[in-house]
Amino acid sequence: MRTMMLLLAITAVTGCQSPLPSANPEMAWVDFSVPFPNDRLLMAERLDKQRLRDGRFFQVSPGRHELIVRFDYEVGGGGGLSLMGGTTVRECYLTVPYANFQAGQRYVLEGRSMALTPEARLYDAKGEMVAEVSEFYCL
Repeated sequence: MRTMMLLLAITAVTGCQSPLPSANPEMAWVDFSVPFPNDRLLMAERLDKQRLRDGRFFQVSPGRHELIVRFDYEVGGGGGLSLMGGTTVRECYLTVPYANFQAGQRYVLEGRSMALTPEARLYDAKGEMVAEVSEFYCL
């Protein structure tokens, strides 16, 4: 039994570290970035309301799509958010719609937190902002 549990644990860890697939030149690719140390996690959750298996990126067909990402970040305590005055992790879901994804292009979705407000912006390959959060909710 112990051997089986160890094997399952190794398999789970190996699966999490699998390499990213090759980018399909007929699709657009969206990478993620979190520039601040308190921004802990940004991962793909849904594409056009369909849950994704791999949260490390989006790969989308050309045209209009709605991206939903999970964004976790730390919020400092003391202002009534935490009774102990420490930090709390806030889990949010951000919706970023974009109507003009181009085949073969790479985009970067950057998540950041501004106090209690999560933000995300989508940048094209030239570094120009092309979309931002249209709505969000936090747990």
